[in-house]
Formats: sequence, structure tokens, C-alpha cells
Amino acid sequence: MPEHPEYLEHHAQHAAEPVQPTVTEVAAAAGVSAATVSRVLTGRVRVSTSARVSVHDAIARLGYVRHRAPRRTDHQAAGLPVAAVVFEPAARLFRDGFVARLLAGAEEELAERGVPLLTMSAPRGTVAGATQFLTAGAVGGVLLVGAPARHPLAVSLAASRVPLRSAGRPELDMPFVDVDNSDGARQAVEHLLLRGRRVIATIAGPPDSPAAADRLEGYRRAMIAAGRQPLIAYGDFTTPSGGHAAAWLLDRTPRLDGLFVASDAMAAGALQALRKFGRRVPEDVAVVGFDDVPFAAMTAPALTTVRQPVEELGAVSAARLLDPVDDNPILPTELVVRAST
Repeated sequence: MPEHPEYLEHHAQHAAEPVQPTVTEVAAAAGVSAATVSRVLTGRVRVSTSARVSVHDAIARLGYVRHRAPRRTDHQAAGLPVAAVVFEPAARLFRDGFVARLLAGAEEELAERGVPLLTMSAPRGTVAGATQFLTAGAVGGVLLVGAPARHPLAVSLAASRVPLRSAGRPELDMPFVDVDNSDGARQAVEHLLLRGRRVIATIAGPPDSPAAADRLEGYRRAMIAAGRQPLIAYGDFTTPSGGHAAAWLLDRTPRLDGLFVASDAMAAGALQALRKFGRRVPEDVAVVGFDDVPFAAMTAPALTTVRQPVEELGAVSAARLLDPVDDNPILPTELVVRAST
């Protein structure tokens, strides 16, 4: 090895460079979750004062530096529209409350920056034309909504150089913004436990949905932590599937007295099935949904549910698309208690 002084000095400088702390290490030092650290760094999401102080204190002690991704070029930032691609039938763009609210949040954020929003549904057949349009420089970035892992357009976009962000945790490796589905499920189960419910089942969403998987994980963890046996049925996020799943559970578990349903639409079907079986809500069975869609306050009885910040999800996703950073923000959920529990 050469022993020139300039080499030794250079080598010593590099050997002494400290390893930069990670978000996970900041979370451990602050005594909070990595998701909470992400929320504090995002700056747009409500976090308790104590958690925010703990995170900033840990950042200062560890010397954490938030690394931003490279800025977009002038051409990309020159008012080019953002394309929101919804991986659902075109009709859902107009009748689905979740998608409409998410796109409204994204559109409001982009409008403040003078950037128009184009909305399109992912093609069901050949995707060559859509891929060419989205990657040829006609748009400044693409916001994906509900992208499945095997859809050829999602695969092509993930492999391209176009700025990309998924609203909701995707099945593909790409930047995303999501809500804390797992913690929302935990809140629902703990609420039912505090109401004295002992046999608590869940109606989970499709197993191939990341949101449904996270909600099921949160339910499982809360039940196991409480020493209870998980009881699981599956639906597809539609009202009829919630009714069928609730009937299946009641037929096999007559002692059922608590039900966490992974969407408000399925919870509406579950309420119908409970009435059909002569079970009173909440006297016999307490029910919690997920989403807090507008009709949740108008069911009979009004539905206790987990509210996810849908407009905020759209807004933060759009902001992260225009000003990319190397994190995947997780937005908090909130339990809304109504008559069904």
C-alpha cells in the first residue's frame, strides 16, 4: 500500500466519515414509530405535540439529515400536467366516492402550483398507446391510483424514467403515500374490546389488496395481543360481499358479538345480514367499518368507522410527485364513534 502523506490524509478523512442515521434509528431514539417520524417530516399531517418534540429532539441528537431526491428539470417543472391513472373501470371515476375525493385533493394541491391534472383510467387491452403518451414528455409526472402489480401499464411505468408516485401502498417497487391501515384496524379492535366484546370477527378485503392486507394484519395483531382468537371472513369491498361474509360468520360463530369490517361498503352489507338474522346492533353485535364514506353516518344505526384522510392522501401524493423526497409518508387514521358500537 502506498504511504504518501496525501494518500493517508485522504484515506483518514473517508474512514472518519460518520454513517448517516436512518429514519428507523430516529424513530427508535424518539420512542415512536417510523410512520410517525415520516409524518413529522412531511409537515402536512397532524401529529401530537409530544411526538413532534420527541422526533425533532432525536433528529438533533443523531444529526439526521433529510435527503431530498434530485429536483425535476426546468422542462418538467414548466407547467406540464400531471396524469392521474386510475386502475378501475372508467365508470368508477365518476361514481366512486373514494377515488373522487382523492383526485379532488390532488387537484387542489396541483392547482396551487399552477399544474393541471389529467385523469384517465388504465386501458384494459393493449397499453402501448397509453405508455407512449405517459412516457414521451407530454406529462410532468404520473399519479397511480390502485395499481395492481401485474397490470402491464403499471409495470411499464415503474420501469420508465417518468416521475411516479402511487396513492396507496403499491404491489410494485415505486414511491408511494399511504394511510396507516394497520393502525386503523388496531384502533377498531381495541375500541370493540373496550366495549366489552369478547368474540370479535373481521370481514377482510381481497387478499391481493395491500390496503386489505394491512387492515387484516392490524386486526390479527390486536386480537393476538388481547389473547383472542382471530375469526376471519373475506369480501371484495362491495356491499353484497359484506352481507354474505357476515351471514357466513354468524352461521359458524353464533356467539359473535363484535365485528370489524374492512370497508364501510361491506359494513353496510353486514348490517343488513345482522338484521336478517335478528341480531340487534349494537346490543347483540357491535360493528366498526373503515373509510368513513358519506353514507356511514346515515346507516341504521349510524356506523362507527375508521376515517382515513382521503383528500390529504391525494394532496400529499401530488406534492411528493412534484417535489420528490426519499420517503414514503404514512398518514394517520382516526376512529369515529357512532351508534353501531
